[in-house]
Amino acid sequence: MSAPPDVDFDSLGVPQLSHRDGEKWASAGTALSSWVADMDFPVAPSVREALRRRIDGDLGYPAWFDESDGGPLGELFGERMRRRFGTALDGRRVRMFTDLNQAMLATLHVATAPGDAVLLHTPACPPFVDVMEKFGRRPLAVPMRQSERGWEFDAELMERAAEDGGSGRCRVLFLVNPHNPTGRVFRREELEGLAELALRNDLLVIADEVHADLTFAPHRHIPFASLSAEIADRTVTLTSGSKAFNMSGIRCAVAHVGPRRVREAFDDQRGLLFGQVGVLAVEALKAAWTDGDGWLEQVKAVLDRNRHLVAEGLPGEIGYRIPEATFLAWLDCRRLSVGADPMPFFRDEAEVLLFSGPSFGPAGEGFVRLNFATSASVLDMKLVRIRAAMDRLPSRTRHR
Repeated sequence: MSAPPDVDFDSLGVPQLSHRDGEKWASAGTALSSWVADMDFPVAPSVREALRRRIDGDLGYPAWFDESDGGPLGELFGERMRRRFGTALDGRRVRMFTDLNQAMLATLHVATAPGDAVLLHTPACPPFVDVMEKFGRRPLAVPMRQSERGWEFDAELMERAAEDGGSGRCRVLFLVNPHNPTGRVFRREELEGLAELALRNDLLVIADEVHADLTFAPHRHIPFASLSAEIADRTVTLTSGSKAFNMSGIRCAVAHVGPRRVREAFDDQRGLLFGQVGVLAVEALKAAWTDGDGWLEQVKAVLDRNRHLVAEGLPGEIGYRIPEATFLAWLDCRRLSVGADPMPFFRDEAEVLLFSGPSFGPAGEGFVRLNFATSASVLDMKLVRIRAAMDRLPSRTRHR
């Protein structure tokens, strides 16, 4: 792996960003956009070069339609998990999908029935709950609780939900680690508690670990499937390069599928229901995982700085716990008295577009999510606008 040239991530300015046509900035209007979970940074040089080489080469039908041996990303995924997380996961169990939502939907399709319940912790990323509900599965949302060390599972509530199953049998535990939107990296003892819950209640586990590469020291990401062989055999681990390598539009994700029955069901229906990942997407992810870690470490250094700049630049009335991973800040605005959804206030008064907290479920009422993956100057402009809008609030709405 060669070291990339140093990239000036702080050269980004609003004039450049405001002309982008992706969802994050195209929908912002005159506001500064901080809502969608895309970084503002350009992709790694190794990814750009890999795409150029592939475009100049063969864009015909791929030769890896059969993924029963892990496909073109299986071995690479296994090696990456060993190198970065010290975890031995069999690359032959890997299957490819366009994104995490599709992989989750495919897993629910082959492993559950309409009316079955899925246990998940909230606040929860809106697309996941939306997929479950539209697909006829019942989300059993258990709110996380805040403690001195951050957002934690409520073990008693989760056990009760798993046993009751709502109006349908609870078949799946859906885990997001590192957690979006709170930025929490769950500790081994917490994960082991969830593993015991899954075993007691015979739950399939779907583990979204897409933010794992964005964990800040001294915290350490522990893949759920690494807890034991028994847990690995009931866990489907989802990841991609969409967050760490800023490639959401590339549309390539992998699922490490522990349960044999789920792998066999995928293979039986491959090409019929799930489609196929494109060759450019596969080349991009291969390049990121093979030769992108030097660039990634540079990005993480910028994000590490930015998560602290947010803490320094926010008004004291806004609650903020520095995230242990991700480039997302979960802001507690309940002391501002600007309503259950503070997003319109920041959009209209500060011209900063944040992600609505209630979109993450009732546990998000009074919160907004801020994406700090941008240059120092753009982040400072957002924080200045937020402080100015706060200064214009009538004093009776600001509870100090």
